Order: sequence, then C-alpha cells, then structure tokens
Amino acid sequence: MFKNDDKTVQSYYQHTRNFKIDAPKLQQDIKADVVIIGGGLTGCSTALHLALSGVDVAVVESRHFGWGASGRSGGQIINGFAVGQDVLEKLVGMDSAKDLWDHSVQSVEYTRQLIATYNIDCDLTMGYLHVGVKQRHAKELEQWAEQLSSTYNYPVMAYHNKSELAGFLGSDLYQGGVSDPGSGHLHPLNYCLGLSKAAKEAGARLFQNSAVVKVESSATGKVVYCGNGTIRCDQVVYGCNAYLASFNGSGLAPEISNKIMPVGTYIIATEPLQEEVALGLISNRAAIADSNFVLDYYRLSADNRMLFGGRVSYSTLEPLKLTQSLYRRMIRVFPQLQGVKIDFSWGGYVAITRNRAPHIGQMDDRSWFAQGYSGHGMALTGYMGKLLAQAILGNREGIACFEKVPHKTFPGGKVLRIPALVAAMSYYKLKDYF
Repeated sequence: MFKNDDKTVQSYYQHTRNFKIDAPKLQQDIKADVVIIGGGLTGCSTALHLALSGVDVAVVESRHFGWGASGRSGGQIINGFAVGQDVLEKLVGMDSAKDLWDHSVQSVEYTRQLIATYNIDCDLTMGYLHVGVKQRHAKELEQWAEQLSSTYNYPVMAYHNKSELAGFLGSDLYQGGVSDPGSGHLHPLNYCLGLSKAAKEAGARLFQNSAVVKVESSATGKVVYCGNGTIRCDQVVYGCNAYLASFNGSGLAPEISNKIMPVGTYIIATEPLQEEVALGLISNRAAIADSNFVLDYYRLSADNRMLFGGRVSYSTLEPLKLTQSLYRRMIRVFPQLQGVKIDFSWGGYVAITRNRAPHIGQMDDRSWFAQGYSGHGMALTGYMGKLLAQAILGNREGIACFEKVPHKTFPGGKVLRIPALVAAMSYYKLKDYF
C-alpha cells in the first residue's frame, strides 16, 4: 500500500496551516443525497457547490481533510494541462481543445474567486515563469507562447531570452522562458482547509478517519460502507485520485483506477531567508517550473523560504537520499544557497493518466469521478467541483469536453503495470540529458 499511509506527513504546510477541520469519525448508519469519497480539493469543492444548491451531501475522508496531494503539492495554480494542446487537438479536435484550454484559464480565475468569496488565507501570489534548460526548450517555449496567443486567444504570455531572465531569476542555468501573469501559486493545505470549512458552513456533513471499504448498489441508490458506519445515498462521487486504489490496481472502483497510476513527487523547504536574499533569487516572487520531463519546480513561501520540488518515483518507492538529492538540484539552480539549512522534506502521490489529460466523467447513472490531473490539479480541482456539482444537478455542459478525452488502461495488469511504467518513463528521463 502507500508509504506514509498511517501517519501525517510533516510538511512545511502542516507546520504553517491556519487551523484543523473538526470532523467526527462516521460511527453510525445515515442517509444523504450524495456521498463524496475523498477530502481533498475535488471533494471539498464538489461538496460546497452541492450544499449551496440545497443538496444533502456527506464527505468521507479516510484520514484528515487535505491529507493527500491537495495539501502537499507545490502549490502552483497554472493555466493548461500536463498534456500539450497539440496532443489535445489530435485527441478531441480543435474546437474541443480550445474549450479545454478556456476551462483551464477559467479554473485559475475561479480559484481566485473562491479565495476571495470565502476569505481563505492561503498566500495567493500571481505570476508564473516556465523556463528552458536547453536552447531547444527555449525555442519550444517561444513557439508555445505564439501558439497560445494566435490560436487560443491567450496573448498575455511573454517570451524572455537568457539575458532578460536575469531580471527575474538569480540563476544563469536557463536559456529562455515564458512568463504568465495569469498563473501563480498558493499555500495548498490552507486553501483546501478553507474550502473544507466553507463546505461545512454551507451544510455539508464532513467525516474523517472514515475509510471507505466498499460501495454497493441497492434498489434505491448506493450504499457506502466505512469501518463503523454506512451511508445510503442517491449518488456517489469518487474524489480519491492517487489514493483510489492500492498500487497494484485493485480498489474501490477498478474500472477507473486502472486508468491512473500513482507517482511520487517530493519537495524541500529551506530555513527562512533574509528578504533581500529571497528577492535576489526570484525578484517578482513568481512560481517557476522548467521544461525537463523530470522537472524542477519552485517558489518562495510567504515567510521567504525556498520551496523546491523535483524528483519523481514511478515505482512507489521513495528515492534514496531524497533530501540530499533535492538539495543538490536546488544548488544547481541557485549556487548562492550553498550551505542553507533544510527545515522540511516531504512527498506524496499524484495520479497521472497515460495521456496526462485529466479523467473526468460518470461510471454509471449514480457514480461520478474526477482524477488524473497529472500534476496540474491545484486550480482544476476546485473548478471541477463546481462542474461536477452542476452535472449531478442535471447540467453536463461544463464537463462535456472533458468527457470527450479518451483514456486508456495502463498496461501490465495488477502485477506488471508499475514495472511497465518504470521502464517506459526511463526513456523519457534520459531525454532530459540530451
């Protein structure tokens, strides 16, 4: 099963969270209109929007709210998807690809709206810079910005050559980059806790430490079984993402869990830096990511720590000497941080799909799901909660273009799917060196 399954991951975000959600363990048999499995951003946002519409909704979380990727990630809220628009054009056609892009842009703006509406204190900071380590990366980024402007009506991106990047970054590693003022970053756990609180205040019933062991159909709907109680309901939403199943592909809903794979991703946080030092690294406090397949992503926290993420594990095993490895990667970007103390090191799992597009839809007439954001979920998840709620209430227009994206099962079955993925990803990792 999952590493760190039985304990709280001691991340920088846990250290700086604003509050905990007070939610009981489910220990009785109850009824609800809709049950949402998973207390991350997808689950909490869906619960909020359903509750605002008068739906009797219950959320069951196996640990505590914000425990998974929603509370541990790099915190970047970024337009677009892990899959390129050129791939989406081939998968769904130009019109639907444009609709998907528009949804991604709307998701960032909607994140800002949710934060403002519910007064969520989560260190929202706008600004994003995508940088290229190699000259070919820089050229591709310049072409990407031109494509988004001319084809997707998104003209706000600006290309910067190596010398111009010096005005943003205290690093000479990169050959060029694209800035996007429409994207940014935030404190993911405080954002998730804020949505959890908003859902609860809107009338949603929240239960934590209540792992779901099975879901069955009944003559009148669904029955959700937890260890010490059940919930009879009309509709179920699976918002579990990487934690839907064990790593061998079994779990609550194998018909959708076989479309995703868990991937470990890891972050370190330095000690607080003096402000002049921090701004010498990233002068505009933007979120940064590079163009490598195994990418580095980083940003400054509100208290001037460098939060530096990278490394991935496709095998479900934590990389050896993880903190030291991430430290070396950080020093490669910012040699001036040599000797800085690392206060926190943590990781967790995100779910990827084979094509890296999010997997959204309906399993049967009473079951819905959203998963596989492939590392681009911080903005999409909260937005998807609104679209899922609308679909459950009868308006499928919002999720229609997402449902058009075809998704294939990961090969290898229960035994070989992880080794097969590790072998396939090794090829792409090698490309980062050439």
